[in-house]
Amino acid sequence: MKRILLIALFISTASFAQKSINNYKYIIVPSKFDFVKEKDKYQTSSLTKFLFNKYGFTAFLDDEELPAEVADNRCLVLTGTVKDESGMFTTKSVIELRDCYNKVVFTSKEGRSKEKDYKKAYHEAIRDAFKSIEALKYTYVPLQEDVVTKEVPALALVPTVVESKVAEVVEKPANVKEQLFAQPIPNGFQLVNMKPEVVFQVLKTNVKDVFVIKDKNGILYKNGNSWFAEYYTNDGKVTEEYQVKF
Repeated sequence: MKRILLIALFISTASFAQKSINNYKYIIVPSKFDFVKEKDKYQTSSLTKFLFNKYGFTAFLDDEELPAEVADNRCLVLTGTVKDESGMFTTKSVIELRDCYNKVVFTSKEGRSKEKDYKKAYHEAIRDAFKSIEALKYTYVPLQEDVVTKEVPALALVPTVVESKVAEVVEKPANVKEQLFAQPIPNGFQLVNMKPEVVFQVLKTNVKDVFVIKDKNGILYKNGNSWFAEYYTNDGKVTEEYQVKF
């Protein structure tokens, strides 16, 4: 590619929460929240589980049978909790996501309801708070060890001996290119590596397999089975080769 395509487009930058939450595979919802006296009172837990599943997650209540891989890797899971911050006349709910170290990785906007009936009020407030979850446009991106292990046969990688319940460690050949995962954004994609972090945001063009790299004077294009990022810095032209999964 000798010519650089320049397109002036403005798109919103994805939040940190969106980048990190995509690494978690499951959501566990408490069957009883702190603000109610009974299990699934007013169907608050059932509704929360339903809404997580509606917006792309795989959610379970904490008293349901969980996938076997959760026992081996608890850090595949986030705990999704509803926090009650109600006032005298307004029911207020916040969705909070915590990781396996009990660290808060996401907090929703405050959902509100003026309903007087408790069940209607909690349902309306929780649904309102879930607008923040919907906006994440969650798509699961495996962690590095999961991706590498799955690609062992194709790349002829040789595993080393590891202890049980520890992810398989493999040696990658020197010629393996960095793997990026494409996640849809308005007018294009964000390309995420295995850390995870956003490496590029690319914008669609009218040319097949050619994208403009946002905020860089350059393009991303496909040649054979690889993708090449070409852009200019103060030191001159840079060309980088990647494997990209769309």
